[in-house]
Amino acid sequence: MTGWITGPLAAFDLETTGTDIETDRIVTAAVVRLEPDGAVSAERTWLLDPGVVIPEQAAAIHGIPTEHARAHGVPAPRAIEEITRAVAEVLRAGTPLVVMNARYDLSLLDRECRRYGLESLSERLGAVPSPVVDPLVIDKHVDRYRKGKRALHALCAYYGVSLDEAHDARADAVAAARVVRRMGEKHRHVGTMSLTDLHDLQVRAAAAQSASLQAYLRRTTNPTAVVEPAWPVVPRSR
Repeated sequence: MTGWITGPLAAFDLETTGTDIETDRIVTAAVVRLEPDGAVSAERTWLLDPGVVIPEQAAAIHGIPTEHARAHGVPAPRAIEEITRAVAEVLRAGTPLVVMNARYDLSLLDRECRRYGLESLSERLGAVPSPVVDPLVIDKHVDRYRKGKRALHALCAYYGVSLDEAHDARADAVAAARVVRRMGEKHRHVGTMSLTDLHDLQVRAAAAQSASLQAYLRRTTNPTAVVEPAWPVVPRSR
């Protein structure tokens, strides 16, 4: 088999203070490079002092309480600059960047750049971030009717990938890259696509998935819901 899954992959993951891209902050981040055999050949990780209290619910998930982040974390502006620069370097090199639920992680990174007056990833690249590979979007596209959860731990179990330290940014990044490689091997029409075609597929698939979710919410629990269709970065409101 030839295609993007036979070459190196990079992966990016964040652990944060919450789930709102407009108000929440980055606590930890990781950028890793995996070779075709799945081995990690390079990695960078960050622990940030996010400048706000880390809610207990978030700390319970990723294990970083406010006191630890304040005592050992890098000041947020410096770390955000380093993280954004590292991700931009990967994309400029043309290496596929695997991001589980890219719409969340890349949009939150974008808002952190705005918060501190830094150039965003899109501004550094002069374009929408690409090539990005999102296991969540691809899995929903290739296996639309499969029942069960689609969180990273569920995808790891389904595709036979080990995830020993869930919600550790490095571990999650590595697992996401290994999962998407398995996904591409199983669904060869996706694994052999050009990166341009794969990007376009994910844009269309993410929009269709958002429309489906919005229709479901309107029929059930939240009739006024608005689900963002854009991928991989949600546009800024102003």
